[in-house]
Amino acid sequence: MDSRTSTITLRIEKLRDALKAQGLHACLVPSADPHLSEYLPERWQARQWLSGFTGSVGTLVVTLDRAAVFADTRYWTQAEAELAGTGIELQKIPTGAATHFIEWIAGQLQAGQTLAVDGQVLGLALAQQLRTAMNLAGIQLRTDTDLIEAVWEGRPGLPAAAIYEHLPPQATVSRADKLAHVRAAFAAQGQTHHFISSVDDVAWLFNLRGADVDYNPVFVAHALLSASEATIFLAEGKVSAELQARLLADGVKLAAYSAAPAALAALPAGARVLMDPRRVTLGLREAVSAQATVREAINPSTLAKSRKTAAEAEFVREAMAQDGAAMCEFYAWFEQALGKERITEITIDEKLSAARAKRPGFVGLSFPTIAGFNANGAMPHYRASADSHAVIEGNGLLLIDSGAQYLGGTTDITRVWPIGNVSAAQKRDYTLVLKGTLNLSRAVFPQGTLSPMLDALARAPMWAHGMDYGHGTGHGVGYFMNVHEGPQSISKAVPDAHMAMEPGMITSIEPGMYRPGLWGVRIENLVLNVAKPTPERGAFGAMLAFETLTLCPIDTRCIDLDLLQADEIAWLNSYHAEVRARLAPLVSGAALAWLNTRTEAI
Repeated sequence: MDSRTSTITLRIEKLRDALKAQGLHACLVPSADPHLSEYLPERWQARQWLSGFTGSVGTLVVTLDRAAVFADTRYWTQAEAELAGTGIELQKIPTGAATHFIEWIAGQLQAGQTLAVDGQVLGLALAQQLRTAMNLAGIQLRTDTDLIEAVWEGRPGLPAAAIYEHLPPQATVSRADKLAHVRAAFAAQGQTHHFISSVDDVAWLFNLRGADVDYNPVFVAHALLSASEATIFLAEGKVSAELQARLLADGVKLAAYSAAPAALAALPAGARVLMDPRRVTLGLREAVSAQATVREAINPSTLAKSRKTAAEAEFVREAMAQDGAAMCEFYAWFEQALGKERITEITIDEKLSAARAKRPGFVGLSFPTIAGFNANGAMPHYRASADSHAVIEGNGLLLIDSGAQYLGGTTDITRVWPIGNVSAAQKRDYTLVLKGTLNLSRAVFPQGTLSPMLDALARAPMWAHGMDYGHGTGHGVGYFMNVHEGPQSISKAVPDAHMAMEPGMITSIEPGMYRPGLWGVRIENLVLNVAKPTPERGAFGAMLAFETLTLCPIDTRCIDLDLLQADEIAWLNSYHAEVRARLAPLVSGAALAWLNTRTEAI
């Protein structure tokens, strides 16, 4: 079929017709909703709907004669396949945070022409960058129109899943105490009000959870706080009368989702409102009353929820043990069935998810399971489908990246397993990645260290061999919340003050190695920032170290022992002893036998 007759091409042409009808020359479609979420409700999956590119991060730009998707290294292979035949170009960028599309737009449009983007899904910080660049190029920026609404027939409405309460004992801090903490924080900055759009902050603050997106237990809502009032703006019918009464007892009112802009416009004269420029959109910022002033600063809740309490950390340890037990059961089945049953990447997803679903406190997966055999493992965000998946047979490496949501924590783990015979080159890559994981896992660093500064520790063993990887080394993780949660990020990101490592933060450590068309390696654990006593007794400031939370054997059959040092082997043996001790009481039979075999010292 000619590409111009494809569904995607017809949608792009319809968007161009809408541009022409309004005298516009280009449209920017970010991967965003009015809450700047990572995982989007279907209503705001416009970039995917228009382009056919299904990666979780990416930006689409459509001009009157060109269209391009900007995607980072994690998605290049996927994007090339999904964009083929659509007439949409792939613009390869180094990271998901890159803003190369701004320069591209400036080069495509002429002075006096107009770029359209829906201000309701355009982040305030990004809007400031975009406006500056467009002004320099003489390009007009229009943010008051939603072209997607005009071209997307049958566009989904607001999600309708019910909201429920995160209850004790796993909810270790009350809603009233959290509200008091946040109010004290914005009052200390001289502010009278605080507006929150990020859905994980809203869910954390009010001890509520939902199911408006897959994998993250959040719901679509905004919140407005004053010294004495709190209002949640959300779709009607999502909160039971009983829960609504409990919220009201804590001084929390509910209002229609669409009423949030009007509430901002009605702020009284002299109001001073705190808004996070990285977590609120331009449209909502512009809705604020002209009689009020805005202070742009990070949400106090973002910093507070990143630091898990001691009680929360204990529940996370329990969740990790249950998660590890589920993986023991799965991997015991897998190794017994390999070569006897037909096992595909989809089978792995189904069987591993079923094993987790039997564990106490399980709520759901924390992201789509990635099971990638050989070449598929070289795509960091690969996901098998009914139309495209591999059978696990022959020789090679199997990468499995998976995780779950439990009432007491969120998990995320990656392991790589040998299938048949493994080559010397595969063992070298595996061992270098393992060295990176171990190198960072054993780090000791001053409290307050900016998290990106730790990135090189994981990359150094690979750099020494002329190798590197395109994604970040580690992301923050929530507490029965988003699997990707800031503000910390162990990556090549430009550090800012909010990325300081503090006690109680949970972060992933996941270096990788990818050889397109051949194989991929990634070894990932979650770690907790804990205080580290030193011989200097704090003379040079408080120090932190990582407690490894994830409990699952790291396969030793893929290791090239000539590349490991004695201290690295000692750490791995100690970790495996801990894994065995913690998981053995939770498993039996074949799962226990598998655990004992895979945790043998080397």
